[in-house]
Amino acid sequence: MSWYDNAAAPWIPVSRRLITARLTRLWVVTGLLIVGGVVGAAVTGEAWVLTVPLALAAIGGWLTWIIVRQVTAHAWAEGDEDLLVRRGRMFRSVTVVPYGRMQFVDVKAGPLDRMLGLATVQLHTASPGTDASIAGVPADEAARLRDRLTTRGEARLAGL
Repeated sequence: MSWYDNAAAPWIPVSRRLITARLTRLWVVTGLLIVGGVVGAAVTGEAWVLTVPLALAAIGGWLTWIIVRQVTAHAWAEGDEDLLVRRGRMFRSVTVVPYGRMQFVDVKAGPLDRMLGLATVQLHTASPGTDASIAGVPADEAARLRDRLTTRGEARLAGL
């Protein structure tokens, strides 16, 4: 049992489609830069200029590995009194947001996220240090999660 395990509630991992979304963004930008580097090498006629696109491809491969590791470490758990959000493998963090401290919950989705059926659930509290977000939530689950968190937050506030 690791330091971030939660016996009270099971961890719910984010969708693996988040890997696709993040890799698409990464490789569109990296691919354009690689093409630019290859064109630059062709225009200059200097072979050493090809080291730039090769380095970009290597960096892109490394970032691909990091993205997969980050997404597979991202999860949330709904406890009785609070929501827990964990992320990270090397630099781990668990954010605990008490339901009674939630002011409002946003659900956001960009064009690529909508195409993949994903959304980001953003929790807002009175303290900016305890705001949390859960990226890669399936869109239908994000709407249900928003409604559950809002209901639980209102119930906890009513008890104050």
